[in-house]
Amino acid sequence: MPIDVFMTQLSPTMTEGKIARWLKKEGDELVSGEVLVEIETDKATMEVEVIEEGTLHKIIAPEGSLIPVGTAIAVIAEDDEEVPEDYIPETTGEEPVLETTATADIPASPAPVAQAIAATPAPDPVTAQTIKVDMAAVVLAANDKRIKASPLARRLAKQKGINIAAITGTGPKGRIVKADIEKASKRGINLGGQSFTPTALRPLPTGPMPYHADEYDAIENSMMRKAISRRLTESKQQVPHFYLSIDVQMDRLMDLRAQLNESADGAFKLSVNDFVVKAVAKALVDVPAANASWTDTHTFQHKHAHISIAVAIEGGLITPVVRFSEQKSIVAISNEIKELAGKAREGALKPEEYTGGTFSISNLGMYGIKQFQAIVNPPEGAILAVGGTEERAVAENGQVVVKKMMTLTLSCDHRVVDGTVGAEYLNALKKHIECPASVLI
Repeated sequence: MPIDVFMTQLSPTMTEGKIARWLKKEGDELVSGEVLVEIETDKATMEVEVIEEGTLHKIIAPEGSLIPVGTAIAVIAEDDEEVPEDYIPETTGEEPVLETTATADIPASPAPVAQAIAATPAPDPVTAQTIKVDMAAVVLAANDKRIKASPLARRLAKQKGINIAAITGTGPKGRIVKADIEKASKRGINLGGQSFTPTALRPLPTGPMPYHADEYDAIENSMMRKAISRRLTESKQQVPHFYLSIDVQMDRLMDLRAQLNESADGAFKLSVNDFVVKAVAKALVDVPAANASWTDTHTFQHKHAHISIAVAIEGGLITPVVRFSEQKSIVAISNEIKELAGKAREGALKPEEYTGGTFSISNLGMYGIKQFQAIVNPPEGAILAVGGTEERAVAENGQVVVKKMMTLTLSCDHRVVDGTVGAEYLNALKKHIECPASVLI
């Protein structure tokens, strides 16, 4: 019997995926290990490989389609198998069936399905230009679920603006098939349906827009951009933020950094951010209450410092995680950050490399930013915003002296981190930064 291919959950936060590119076309023979399709998720673009061999009978979801997890995207026919024209793939809804290393615990569908795995993610930029097609072309409309029609017939009806409820089906048991829609279309009638325009061709709103059409470029929002928008909006709406700032002297740290880099003879090159990450981890050991996550039933106080590092990439940002940071040397942390940041910019991070963080750091100091407030990254309970190092006039022992200073701002989820805990944490962090030898122990 036919084998259905479904959209799977390729990242922990993924609820839908965009078909970036089909590597095979209908009628192609599928060989195990070949790449079948590229799927753009909220984190990266993933290649999905063929496991079950056969013939690609039908592509249900065209390139650019935005498909909910668990929805059929293609049908594979086994050797010498005839697939009925009105064959309807089984929609699993909450049971995605493509297997990946990131979703190995997802139950398989009882129906025969295409076993596929996610290969190394491909870079994101190419897929940003692909054509969008409205999900209405591949998902059943809510008001006509009880009408018997093949998925292809429904898609054609919406594309042609035909009210499918007004069609008399000629397929088995009165089911509406492709030929019925084509016949209605040739008669040149609309049958009361609403016109359908693919998303990519739908014009931008003209009334509310205060700009002339030739004054801007309309850049389509990528899956990553939409995910960032959704998660940060949810964070600001649902997480009660409060903010604490502290100034730290950087002279000793800068001197120690210069000495270590000079003595390394090129073996490594430590950045200010490397010291900050290690100091953040040490301070979380000192004040474990700041290393916590909120749920409706429990507060999770984490035993280890898994530090999420905000990395800017084309089209957005991602937060690879340096795990067990409190146990690693500063050189090991430095090397790992460089490796993770490189993989992030190439779109090659694995899900386990950007999930599971307990505390985040966002550093804009290299851009000359003195101070800013970052948005908490749930389920983490706090995020540290790191400003740049600059010379400032400060009072010391009754004298005005010039010191290298940095401003740190802690954003906290007040459900799990109280003000006193946040203050204790910042003072512990200040101690480690101003006495940087402590991060080497």
